[in-house]
Amino acid sequence: MKSKKVLRVNNLKLKPDHTADMLVERIKKELRLKKDDVIEYEIAKRAIDARHKPDILYVYSIDVLSVKRKGKKLNLDKLVSGSKNGNIKYTEKYIYEFPGICERELTEEERPVIIGFGPAGMFAALKLSEAGYRPIIYERGDNVDRRRKKVDDFWKGSMLDTESNVQFGEGGAGTFSDGKLNTVIKDPTGRIREVLNTFVKFGAGPDILYANKPHVGTDVLCDVVKNIREYCIQQGAEIYFNCRVDKIITEGSALKEIEVSDTALGKSYTRKCKFLCAAIGHSARDTFEMLDNKGIVMEPKAFAVGFRIMHNQAVINENAYGNCTYNLGAADYKVTYTTKNQKKPRGVYSFCMCPGGYVVNASSEKGYTAVNGMSYSGRNSNNANSAMIVTVEPEDFGFGILDGVKFQRRLEKEAFNLGKGKVPIQLFGDFDRNVSSSSLGGVKPCIKGEYTLSNLNSILPEELSKSLKEGIHGCSRLIKDFDNEEAVLAGVESRTSSPVRILRNDNLESVNCKGLYPCGEGAGYAGGITSAAVDGIKVAEKIAQNIDFMATL
Repeated sequence: MKSKKVLRVNNLKLKPDHTADMLVERIKKELRLKKDDVIEYEIAKRAIDARHKPDILYVYSIDVLSVKRKGKKLNLDKLVSGSKNGNIKYTEKYIYEFPGICERELTEEERPVIIGFGPAGMFAALKLSEAGYRPIIYERGDNVDRRRKKVDDFWKGSMLDTESNVQFGEGGAGTFSDGKLNTVIKDPTGRIREVLNTFVKFGAGPDILYANKPHVGTDVLCDVVKNIREYCIQQGAEIYFNCRVDKIITEGSALKEIEVSDTALGKSYTRKCKFLCAAIGHSARDTFEMLDNKGIVMEPKAFAVGFRIMHNQAVINENAYGNCTYNLGAADYKVTYTTKNQKKPRGVYSFCMCPGGYVVNASSEKGYTAVNGMSYSGRNSNNANSAMIVTVEPEDFGFGILDGVKFQRRLEKEAFNLGKGKVPIQLFGDFDRNVSSSSLGGVKPCIKGEYTLSNLNSILPEELSKSLKEGIHGCSRLIKDFDNEEAVLAGVESRTSSPVRILRNDNLESVNCKGLYPCGEGAGYAGGITSAAVDGIKVAEKIAQNIDFMATL
């Protein structure tokens, strides 16, 4: 692990309409530099301080790379040692390095195989490609251009393609989302920064490197994903779309072969495989079933279910910024509540909040309806939407390996039947009173896909519906009018995370199948684009190390 020491200046506050020169002046003032000194710097972080709205401030952390005075570099150590300012200090900046380079020609069975080209599979492929391991990737869905057209057609009323949709296809489920890149995981190895740098390298805006809550937007994300794919191919990767891995074949406790179905050509074939990264995504229910039938050790895990809630974005902006005159873009929020009046305390919280976004029909199986949220890079729809969800555990849905999948399907079947294939929606006030909605109010739905007014109370078990009602009311203490009766709910949000975990050991391999590397969100080891990408990098590192180790035996 490499790192470098950088001089960081924290807590620099400026008005949102400041210029670049004003920021430089503020840095110089903090460091007590002269007016003509020349500084080289990077923005490490920028957040919004809205505690005294409408007096809004940007708060910066700045990494000072060099200071020149009359053409000569100053000793930065003296700037630190001579200052009693607690906002000025050295910090370690970690620089990511992949642990090795493949310097020989791999046999076909040694070449690593990756299932899925979502964030986890994509970054595993990227790092293995760059290091010369020439990975082979199978993605059951289409490339991003064809996938986007199929999804748009589905939203306009065409038949659902169960192999290429909002959940499956190049880029994974995150492609049709807000494209959030913030994460709660801690990673001192520099992998998170490497993920962000990679997104910028392939087309995302540089502001994601320092924004407090970075996002890309589905429109930009589609281009980034395509650029990464083309780069991987240039580096020696092979990517096969419309190809689904239907079976793994073992010899003893080690992986030997996989069976691949080419759904475009309607044929199947096997290939030898010793190293398999299973970045399958949280909706690969048939793959979960295949692995369970094979005896791969898995366990059920907690997840969360609920509905999408839509408010007018102007209401959310007013809550966040007051009546400030700056153009700060669409505001986001995060709310949590623990129920007090149900059989047991349950966590109710917002998830995957989409400022200026859309609710989307995110179904992947015929006869089942699931929703998600999505924003374009401009975040310019009239509505804010977020999942409002309640945690469920095996004691709620069963302790069988796939009981969580069965529970999700029950909810999605109810939603499909209720809406007759359309997304069922309801005003919150009507949901609260358990009466069907017959008309809309002040919030007009921003939904990709057909929708119909309904009564969502029939979808969730009663205790979960009651928990959501109490939670939405409770969150109005955090955001004024959050429980507005005319806010619109849409259902059902059931794919918040994987309902299973494929157990792996310290080598990141399956605990009972050598050569199988469960990876990313679908395997139960990530929650969002960035953490999935980081897990893909970690698995790529292990695969490379193990390929090299096996060659020495």
